[in-house]
Amino acid sequence: MGAALSGQYAAVFGRPWPVWGAAVLVATVNVFLFAFDRPWTASDGARNWGDWVLTGLGLAHRPDLVAPWLYSGSLLNVGVLLGGLTAALLSREFAIRVPPRGEAVKGVGGGLLMGAGAMLAFGCNIGGFFSAVSALSLSGFAMMLGLGLGAFLGLRYLLWELVRKPTWSSGPARVYAAPAANVPSRQPLAGVLLAALLLATPFLYARTGYHAQGIFLLFGVVFGVIFQRSRFCLVRAFREPFMTGDAEHTRAAALALAVSVLGFAILKFADLKDKGDWVFPGAGVGALAGGTLFGVGMTLAGGCGAGSIWRAGEGQVKLWLTLVTFALGASLTRLALVQTGALQKLGWAVFLPSALGWGASLVLTLAILAVWALLATWNEDARIVSSLE
Repeated sequence: MGAALSGQYAAVFGRPWPVWGAAVLVATVNVFLFAFDRPWTASDGARNWGDWVLTGLGLAHRPDLVAPWLYSGSLLNVGVLLGGLTAALLSREFAIRVPPRGEAVKGVGGGLLMGAGAMLAFGCNIGGFFSAVSALSLSGFAMMLGLGLGAFLGLRYLLWELVRKPTWSSGPARVYAAPAANVPSRQPLAGVLLAALLLATPFLYARTGYHAQGIFLLFGVVFGVIFQRSRFCLVRAFREPFMTGDAEHTRAAALALAVSVLGFAILKFADLKDKGDWVFPGAGVGALAGGTLFGVGMTLAGGCGAGSIWRAGEGQVKLWLTLVTFALGASLTRLALVQTGALQKLGWAVFLPSALGWGASLVLTLAILAVWALLATWNEDARIVSSLE
């Protein structure tokens, strides 16, 4: 029995999970989360953190503000953070990594751009793109275009920096608390204890009458574990075709979206969820401009709405900085949009089946995802042939 358990542990935490399998898991968990209450978005919880800080400092007034430990979006993000930390400990991959100065600055700037972009697009790359496309909202496709453009522009800047300012981000990262090779580590024990605490937390919430809050936390933990073990990354889905030509994460993202779209469509078609759920009034300048800003920011930071959170759980200090500025940038941008009245002028709320019908909407959506994956694969093959010549 001991050998069998050791083998299972090694299979789960001793080697990375396949990206394709992780993509299906992420989509499936998101469909279940939508059925439970709402789909996942990282920016909603991050803005809650920013609102809480600004309100505490007296810089904002939000009488309806929910405490982060009770707000669903915040709990999902906390779960992703702690799930990433738990998986990193169990796999002996946790370490505090302090980046060079230039990388830290890019983390701060990238977070600000991500926060502003997420508010313009009514969500980050998870809520405004992944979950919005799943909900058959036209704004999700508009943000998809913006994310692609932003990733391209961000990569162009990084290449310019590499040529013109080669020392700006150079230098090794300082690493602390990393386990030594071939030496027993206490990280797995810490991971087991943290996992036990996380599993007990929903019962503690239930004892105080907050049953749903503990479930949201566990959903986030599941997302965090999946992302950490697979390294599945939407930043790479948009960036790598321009940078290295690698299309693996693009194909995985397209697959995850296809599964999620079908799951969301079933829930809406069967009237188990309202057809207007997660259909944002951002189809227009909001999603395009927001997606572009977010795409630039996530490329500079090296992590998106989800990636910044679970990688922060691994000990990446650059992403700690990104999370702080992401939260503050989202809160300040939302405040400015509300006070200027611009929030109502960012676009239109278009539910595709209402405009095209269910069949045409699903066929069009799946065709767009297939073309995205095929173009990325064609680009990957062309680069391989070019390198061989």
